[in-house]
Amino acid sequence: MRIGELAERAGVTTKTLRFYEQAQVLPRPARTASGYRDYDETSIARLRFVRAAQAAGLSLAEIRTVITVREDQGPPCGHVTALLDRHAAALDERIAELEATREEVRRLRDRAATLNPATCSQDGVCHVIPTD
Repeated sequence: MRIGELAERAGVTTKTLRFYEQAQVLPRPARTASGYRDYDETSIARLRFVRAAQAAGLSLAEIRTVITVREDQGPPCGHVTALLDRHAAALDERIAELEATREEVRRLRDRAATLNPATCSQDGVCHVIPTD
């Protein structure tokens, strides 16, 4: 199938397909005699995997490593599990940072409710957010 048909069936743009080829997560297809890309049905399965892996938080570089492990060593389950463990740990860390930020924002909001704008110093920007 040509690039436009694959793009339509996969729900992506032709530009995305070309990008995925460059990123080496979609193999370069065969070419017709006239030079058109000629994809087979395995390309749809690969695209579905790429999109599902991205939805799980994997980068294209990580997806490429999964594909490489699959091609060189067989089922990449252990490799994928390790990637997902790292992503889960990074998400836990980011969630903790966001929760701390939320608490600081709430603390500042509570502070703002107690301050009088008329007492705001001219040499500062806003006394709701202290600089010292």
